[in-house]
Amino acid sequence: MKFNFLYILLIVVSFMGCKSPEARKPISVKTGSFIENSAERNISLNKKENELIDQIIQNDSLNDYISSNYGFYYYFNTKVDSTSYLPQFGDIINFNYNIKSINGETIYSKDEIKTQNYAMDKEEIFTGLREGLKLLSEGETATFIFPSQKAFGYYGDENKIGTNIPLICKVSVNKITKNQQ
Repeated sequence: MKFNFLYILLIVVSFMGCKSPEARKPISVKTGSFIENSAERNISLNKKENELIDQIIQNDSLNDYISSNYGFYYYFNTKVDSTSYLPQFGDIINFNYNIKSINGETIYSKDEIKTQNYAMDKEEIFTGLREGLKLLSEGETATFIFPSQKAFGYYGDENKIGTNIPLICKVSVNKITKNQQ
């Protein structure tokens, strides 16, 4: 009888220990205020930059600005035939450009930067320049106004371009070598 009692007690204790686990409750609740504040700062910054760019465009009656699908404005200094070849993935583009601040002060001259060769979408250059090159044919020159998020953004270039600086770049495509693959 003592054996049966111990056996039954062991079975009851085993079943009591097999209850399902309870979910742990978080100690603190995150409100997401950092993300919300960051989004508000970015919206405010974008609005100020767009107002400044709109003002520049309104004051420049000599050029016809085009709003790109990429989120920046540009105009052609030199335009070639509209049926000419636009660069595609892997094409090598030989080009020159300069970088100016939004108020026209030269940050990097064409001579400082020197002539560049860029494999379309295979190498790293800042977003606006990469997207701008896709709009230019061989022999064309265009002036782009890039908001800071299309230029060097929050980090700048860690040299002459600071945080969240919109830029003006004049870009000339010298030659496009088609991708052979």
